[in-house]
Amino acid sequence: MKDYNDIMRGERVIRANYDDDTITVYQAFSKRIALPAVEAQTFVSPPFKMERMTWIKPSFLWMMYRSGWALKEDQKQILSIKITRAGFEEALRMSCLSTFNEGIHKTRDNWREQLTKSPVRIQWDPERDIFLEPLDYREIQIGLSGDGVEKYVNNWIVSIDNITEQVGDIYAQVKNDPEKAKLLLLEEEYYPVPEDIERIVRVKK
Repeated sequence: MKDYNDIMRGERVIRANYDDDTITVYQAFSKRIALPAVEAQTFVSPPFKMERMTWIKPSFLWMMYRSGWALKEDQKQILSIKITRAGFEEALRMSCLSTFNEGIHKTRDNWREQLTKSPVRIQWDPERDIFLEPLDYREIQIGLSGDGVEKYVNNWIVSIDNITEQVGDIYAQVKNDPEKAKLLLLEEEYYPVPEDIERIVRVKK
């Protein structure tokens, strides 16, 4: 496993664990949502709320930052979710940045209109190291709503694994032997984003 600090830095680059057909994203939930999802291999509504925006994260360590190593309330179950690369890229093509960008949007009103119509929202946040400290490049967060959630739940998900126990093992090593903890992480590499999507989500290498 490469040290996250040694990966070539880019201001906004998608890094993920992926293969020819799928990409892994992470989400954190309570047992009430997570356990039925693992059993059904997709999200079950209810208790999962299809009408709410749900955020998926390709970065494992950013998920750990968001959930506090699975210690935060209602985020104590960590799910590793494989979705189709075709679905992942479809989501990005339907997306709008969560903040105004002069390079894309002619006016703020134009951006607000697009934000209202788009079922997918993109946010870039500082990536985190093994200690959850911010690094000098940003990782993508993807918010799904409306058609985005429907397609995610019904078409894009390939498999769901509960990795909460693995997360606990890694966190124990972070406290005792950080170098060993790094060896337990899945390697995340640059995701080959098509040029049209690079322009939409503002990837910057």
